[in-house]
Amino acid sequence: MTRPLNAVPVRGASAPTPLELMALVREALTAHGDAVMPIDAATAPPGGDVPRRVAVVIETSGSTDAPKRVMLSTDALLASAAASADALGGPGQWLLALPTHYVAGLQVLVRAIAAETTPVVLPHGHVEPHDFAAYAETMTEPLRYVSLVPVQLARLLEAAHGDPRVLAVLRRFTAILVGGQAIRPEIMARAAGLGLRVVRTYGSSETSGGCVYNGIPIGNTRVRVVDGQLEISGAVLAEGYLDDPHRTAERFVEVHGVRWYATGDLGEVDPETGEVRVLGRADNVIISGGVKVSLDAVEAIVRTLPGLTDAVVLSAEDSEWGQVPVVVCAGGQAPVRLPEIADAVAVVLGRPARPARFVLAPSMPMLASGKPDRRALATWLAGRDSAAGAER
Repeated sequence: MTRPLNAVPVRGASAPTPLELMALVREALTAHGDAVMPIDAATAPPGGDVPRRVAVVIETSGSTDAPKRVMLSTDALLASAAASADALGGPGQWLLALPTHYVAGLQVLVRAIAAETTPVVLPHGHVEPHDFAAYAETMTEPLRYVSLVPVQLARLLEAAHGDPRVLAVLRRFTAILVGGQAIRPEIMARAAGLGLRVVRTYGSSETSGGCVYNGIPIGNTRVRVVDGQLEISGAVLAEGYLDDPHRTAERFVEVHGVRWYATGDLGEVDPETGEVRVLGRADNVIISGGVKVSLDAVEAIVRTLPGLTDAVVLSAEDSEWGQVPVVVCAGGQAPVRLPEIADAVAVVLGRPARPARFVLAPSMPMLASGKPDRRALATWLAGRDSAAGAER
């Protein structure tokens, strides 16, 4: 059996408010409403129906890969909400600070529906500390939560050092969830020093959002390592990809009656504690001088250097090494020299991982989720290299 898929724009004059979208999602979670796909203004809405059990379709950001439309069932979404509430200390009220066409923002609405609370909605597309404080002060439930990306948390922590009002509202949250990308250790240390409970989350649209909190799987989620890559099972898994059975078969496999999602992330699971450690994307590995080099690992080291906390490491072709890492940073002046960057990386990862170039971009393209738009940045870098080659 199938049901219609209702593509709902989240921006523009015709877009419903987040609370109106929440009402549509509530209906979608029942047997009565259409399935819902929150879409950005630039997204072409799909046509046709989806399987009856599918309540929501989320399009992935496509920061490093072609976008995918992930089908999430009512059971998966509610299982995720229940596991989150149990891990955090109970259902409560949420502050919505993320776009609702991404799974983290959509899940705020689902968790509010499951908790039977009304979320407080930030009206802007970015977190401005004073507005954040004003809206957070209107929350009324005893348990209060917010989901952020690292750049949002960093901005709030910076403001909290000089603004007691911002610090007070941050301390009032039962938990501050942070995910979507790796969070720097110094940000976690700063938050802990201010007495904030920050929960690092790991997950994706295919797992109904975060399913690993501070390295530990929540609910009935299980994580294993196969050939160095993380695979996830549990009630939170998506049904697959809309109109893409080939990719669905590649990513979702059944082994001995258990369905697993192959994340494409390199990682480890501690055999004693079960703690999950994410090492980077498996598809973000290059061969440099015949040696595999994880660009994510290179980037993690580069971001520890002064002035490079937002740097991005990309791949470029090289006549001698085949492929080489290239560090890209936005700004008008290099904070450190290339030899210092290369030496810092080589000490940890070896000579083949040394970045070959350091490039200053006029600006850093960003996705609405707060992640760098790596595809756009790679296109810019390739065009820059091509133009330089033509000039030579």
